[in-house]
Amino acid sequence: MKREFYSNGKLLMTGEYAVLDGAKAWAIPTKYGQSLTVLETESKKIEWTSLDEKDKVWFEAIYDLESMTEVSSSNSEISTTLLEILIEAQKMNPYFLMDGMGYSVHTKLTFPRDWGLGSSSTLINNIAQWANVNPYQLLKNTFGGSGYDIACAQHNKPILFEINKGLPIALELNYSRALIKSLYFIYLNKKQNSRDAIKKYKSEEIDRKELSKTISQITSRMITTTSLDDFESLMTWHENVISDALKTPTIKTKLFSDYPRAIKSLGAWGGDFILATGDENSVAYFKQKGYSTIIPYSEMTL
Repeated sequence: MKREFYSNGKLLMTGEYAVLDGAKAWAIPTKYGQSLTVLETESKKIEWTSLDEKDKVWFEAIYDLESMTEVSSSNSEISTTLLEILIEAQKMNPYFLMDGMGYSVHTKLTFPRDWGLGSSSTLINNIAQWANVNPYQLLKNTFGGSGYDIACAQHNKPILFEINKGLPIALELNYSRALIKSLYFIYLNKKQNSRDAIKKYKSEEIDRKELSKTISQITSRMITTTSLDDFESLMTWHENVISDALKTPTIKTKLFSDYPRAIKSLGAWGGDFILATGDENSVAYFKQKGYSTIIPYSEMTL
């Protein structure tokens, strides 16, 4: 029997870091994502193959299902993490992988791994579907994080996400199309480690309640305004608030101080994608700076 699963990638438009403390966050599922295909075999092993967006194998492993141990792998660190996820899923559902069969598993990304669009969260959500377990709990028990990326994996519209009394809540948004033509995503040519960024954030002495309140206010205004000037002011306000909390300069201050429009970090600061307002002429500015991956909002989102 063949089973197929798919999860959307993600971008966190507002609420980075503060979403962990209950702030309302605006997040968008992307056109890019990851699939997982499972074929039953007679091997009593999991034969795992991961493909990138160019159909090139970037990871392979074989696991013995009776002992839940690695037989072989192309990367021991990745293999250890994957095995931990599978074992955790089995703890959550004792029937998972216990039917006496073997499995040939193929994953396929539709975006470059270093883009930071959710290679881990899409994997977690796909495995959770396969194992029939709660993906938010599986994420919590493995990688950690707020869970907004799991919500994006499951939704096909922009969402308003928050953690309320420990529970993730995602509401789909009908985001105004008025501003979309002025929004661009620029890749900073390096991937940021979200877990390291979260660890640093949690070590800072911050009035988290006040930060959450302020970021929630900004989010609420950003998802409702139809004024580009207002939207840009809110982007800058958000950047300055997080900059003060992290004691870290904004990305515009560090790299793009002469850019005439607004720029905002997305997700973990210092890598992955940023959001910029502008027009087609603005693209040339970033290309001259050495940033060639520039994706309009309409081409990034579902």
